[in-house]
Amino acid sequence: MSSVSVGRVMRRGACAGVVGALVVAGAAFADDSAPSDGLEIQAPYEQAVTVAPGDGTAAQYRSLALGLQHYNSDFTVTDGKLTVDVSGLAGVAEVAWPDNCVPDAAGTVAVCDTGDVPVRYTPQVQLKVRAAAGAAVGAQGAIEYSATATGGPDGTLTVPEYSAETSVTVASGPDLGVTAPQDVTGVAPGTDLTVPFTVTNTGNETAHGFSVKLWATYGLDVTTRYPECTYTGPDVDDAQYPAMTYVTCSFDTDVAPGAAVELPEPLRLAVTDHALYERFDYEVEPAGDVTDLDTSDNGRAWHISADNTADFAVHGTEVSGAAGDTVTAGFRFVNRGPAWVADVASGDPVPAIDYYLPPGTTATSVPSTCRTGSPSADDPAVPHYVCTLPTWTRPDLKVDFPFRLRVDQVVPDATGRVTVRPYDGSPSFAFDPDTGNNSAKVVVNPTD
Repeated sequence: MSSVSVGRVMRRGACAGVVGALVVAGAAFADDSAPSDGLEIQAPYEQAVTVAPGDGTAAQYRSLALGLQHYNSDFTVTDGKLTVDVSGLAGVAEVAWPDNCVPDAAGTVAVCDTGDVPVRYTPQVQLKVRAAAGAAVGAQGAIEYSATATGGPDGTLTVPEYSAETSVTVASGPDLGVTAPQDVTGVAPGTDLTVPFTVTNTGNETAHGFSVKLWATYGLDVTTRYPECTYTGPDVDDAQYPAMTYVTCSFDTDVAPGAAVELPEPLRLAVTDHALYERFDYEVEPAGDVTDLDTSDNGRAWHISADNTADFAVHGTEVSGAAGDTVTAGFRFVNRGPAWVADVASGDPVPAIDYYLPPGTTATSVPSTCRTGSPSADDPAVPHYVCTLPTWTRPDLKVDFPFRLRVDQVVPDATGRVTVRPYDGSPSFAFDPDTGNNSAKVVVNPTD
């Protein structure tokens, strides 16, 4: 295949932290007249622990990252308390509590202090879990959670007991992971970057070889060429999905328990002249039919922002028609570059285009990517449409929006307006150097 949708890239990147979630106080934006908020527990759905060796030594601890987050940034949420109940691990696994957790006398239930609760999750509790002595491969238990915090519209947010849990399984096998990168910004086009790519094995069995998959967005070139890899893309002719480079590799290097290995040579990327908001995803798996013990660290997403611009512009039209005539009175969107633009985090369109019809006209045919918009605050009677583009906007892209309008009444110099704006509601495009061409006029029956 030659291209991968942004949505798929997101899912690949998300394997870096698969978590369970529960909203308990309502959606943050369910009702504009009554702001709400929700508290969410972030914890893995599943966790594998390696079986204890047969020589009587204890199994190795494995880390379990936990935390809280809330939804509505209009509220400040503090004093997060995460209750962790490990009584369901009896005979299966045991835990070591971190300093910010206070266990009960039995050591099976602890209240963990997470402090201020963010709207963007970061781990706040690092639990350590290992297989119990004598627990056989396949044994399973569960950790259950509840939580409270101070804040939100009612002063308190709560996640009730038994609302979230982590299933813990005793297993044996390799557990490969790759280095987590630090996102970079302000990178000059033409820069070469080296991907922090180290493969580690935290399992208890050797991985006899491993496979690697890479996804690079359109503004990145994968310049390192390994004979063990196949390279595909980018497909710039696919208007619906962003052009991407897709790479699959197979390496026969053994990775022993506790070992860390590098690729045959450093993995390098080139930041191209059309780069802007880029993303590089990569993942590793044991070769063959071997199952990785814990896939949460098998994949990473590296966000790379280039110091570049993209000039969005719209062009209107002037047409004439008698009463009862139907005329084509649309507009054109252009990305003058030099950068391509895509929201590689959400997969949403970047620009939205507002078209307020000229007075005295009615739209009889509307492009498929346009929908009826909310009325204008200045004149609610003016029909309004909102148009979007595909998920990526390549350099030199030109898209026509051929609205067909019926002239209900001849109004001299009947003027409609077209404006391109950020789809996400931001006040302006941070990358657009010329906002003067973000608006244009559509005129029916001009007098000049």
